[in-house]
This record gives sequence, C-alpha cells and structure tokens, in this order.
Amino acid sequence: MEFLASVDFWVAVGQIILIDILLGGDNAVVIALACRKLPPEQRTKGIMWGTAGAIILRIVLIFFALQLLAIPFLKVVGALLLLWIGVKMLIPEHDEGHNTIEGNEKLWGAVKTVIVADFVMSVDNVIAIAGAAETSGGGQHTMALVIFGVLVSIPIIVWGSQLVLRLMDRFPLIITLGAMLLGWIAGTMFVTDPAFANPQIMPSAPKFTATDALRYGAGTTGALLVLLIGTLITRRSKPAAAAAAAVSGSIKVPGKLSRVLLAVDGSENSLMAARQVLALRSELRDPAALAVHLINVQRPASGDVTAFVDGKVLEEYHREKFEAATAQTRAALEEAGVTFETHYKLGIPGQTISDVARTLDADMVVVGASGLGSNAIARLGSVAVDTLEHATMPVLVVAAQARG
Repeated sequence: MEFLASVDFWVAVGQIILIDILLGGDNAVVIALACRKLPPEQRTKGIMWGTAGAIILRIVLIFFALQLLAIPFLKVVGALLLLWIGVKMLIPEHDEGHNTIEGNEKLWGAVKTVIVADFVMSVDNVIAIAGAAETSGGGQHTMALVIFGVLVSIPIIVWGSQLVLRLMDRFPLIITLGAMLLGWIAGTMFVTDPAFANPQIMPSAPKFTATDALRYGAGTTGALLVLLIGTLITRRSKPAAAAAAAVSGSIKVPGKLSRVLLAVDGSENSLMAARQVLALRSELRDPAALAVHLINVQRPASGDVTAFVDGKVLEEYHREKFEAATAQTRAALEEAGVTFETHYKLGIPGQTISDVARTLDADMVVVGASGLGSNAIARLGSVAVDTLEHATMPVLVVAAQARG
C-alpha cells in the first residue's frame, strides 16, 4: 500500500478523474435519456446497472489498451489521436444527427443501450486514461490507478453531469485546461513509445533518454500545441463583430429601444438581467411599445448521443430544459404585465443569440453574467463573452456586484 503515499499516483488519479469528467458528458446524457422511458421505480435500477456494466467494460478496454501500448509506434498513434481530441475540445461543436436507436421502455433494454453506447463512445476516454495511467503513474500499479480513477469519476458523471456541464459552460477555462491536459499526455506518450525509449526494440529508430526533463518538455510542448492549434482554428471560425457592453449600475437608455432580446438560462444571473429589462422599460415614454423576446439556447447533443437516442426523446428533453430555464423569467414578466415572445434554439449560445438578434432586428441584447472586477473577462462566463464577440448591436451585460 506504499503507492498510496506516492505523489505520482495521486497526480495520475486526478488526471484520470478529470479526463473522464471532461470526455464523459455525452455518456451521462445517453444514460439519462436511455432510462428516461422507464417507470420511476425502475429508473434508478436502470441507471445503476447500466453504469456498473459501463464501468466494468471501461476497465476491461483500458486493460487491453495498456497491453497494446507496449507495441512500437502505437503510443505515437495514440498521442496524435489525443492531440486531435484536445483540439476538438477547443473548437465549438456543431449538431450532428443520426437518430437510430430509441430509448427503451424495458429495464434490461435500457441497460443494454447504456452499455453498448458507452462501448462505442469510449475510444477517447480509454486512450486518454491508459496514457495518463501509464505515463504519470511511473509504471507502477497502473491497473489500480485505472480502477480507482474510473470508479470515482463515473458516479460524478452520472449524478453530477448537469452541474459539471454548467460549470464547464460558465467557466470555459476548465475545458481549456482539460484540452491542454490531453496535449500533455500526448506529448509524454510520444517520447515514451517503445520504439524510441527501448534500445532493444527497433535499434534503427532514434532513441530518447528517458529523463524527467524530456517528459516534462514533451508534455509542455503537447499542451501548448493543442492550445495554439485550437485557438487558431476557433479564431478563424469567428466573424469579426463589433459590440458594446454596459455594466449594471447607472445605465443610459438608448435613444431608440423598441425591441430587446433577453438571454435566459434559468440562473439567478438571467433573472437579474430580466429585472434590468423591466427597469429599462419603465424609463421609456411608452413602455408598452417595447417588444421583449426571451431566448434560451441549449447546446445540441453530439453525434455520439444522437446515435443512441431517438430524436423525439431528445426533443422532449430539450423542451423540458427550456421550460425549466425560462419559468422564473416568464413569471416575472407576466407579473409585471409585460407581453413577450419566447425563442428556443439549439446551437452555440453566444453565436446563436447574436444570429437571432440580427434576425429580429433587435436594438439591444441583454445577458446576465456572474460578476465583474479586475479579472472581468475570466468571470463573465463563456455565453456573455461569445455574445459580445459575435453581436453587431449593443449588448448589455448585467453582472453581479463588482468585486476587486
């Protein structure tokens, strides 16, 4: 049990947990939706049995992956794949639809769907976890690392998936760090490939002396490479746009304000933004002339999810999220006697909000944010920042009390 006191062991455990959380969001959605049609008394059983089967399958797959990593140049292939997965994490996703398998109304049918889906969707997880265990664990107790890390992270994914997704949406730095972690693992995998590290294997191949400096240098290079490529691709995909931001406090009403688009996500921040819209409306000469539009944008399910969940089930899922996200804001506007229209969209939030605002010819977009201060951009949240980058009309960012 001495390995429990090893720093390398706990570093590797932390990496495995983070990888599974970052790459396992789609798995959590499939688990929830596959068990959605089950009777309430069987739903928990379906989630538990499906999750247990997925855990066992994941561990078996990683065991074989660890064995395969001993084959020359397979680590190189795995490293290149991890680099691409890391870059993809930094690129805004787009909807992909397949809609081939429906959620099942029978317990074992739902369990089978969960296990099959996890098998198909786990390639990235398996390679990343095997690489983290093999390169960060110092070659010791790698299966103990894998089992411990997966056992801890899978329940977090299943029962905390909504919290994890909201945190990643609110703090995009988490995704950036996770993508760079994959780049780090890719770099260390590359230089520890048996073809380069073992003088007894393929003597004609160039050899690296396995030192900490080499490993850390390769890991740093991989992390920076993912960040650089991902940033360049993302910037090229974003159109140039001009936007103006105002902070809650003393706000001057524009000379023309006839149509406002209010972004709503169910948080206290969006409710605060709704109150600001009501305050702006009260300052107009003819408050009733202001057209208020609510928009709730949800990120579309990935192709991995839609391959295992029927389109109608996904539509119901997104509709329920829309109703829950807009309920408080709708109630506040109705109580104030404000008529409004609602818009429910799937897409990249900031970009979609800006596109709808242009379609409506809105005079202003209003977005709630978590707070402002000396590190404003880091604390605004990805939706507010993306809206500012894409919008061609004024954007009012209503933030919590500024802090230093």
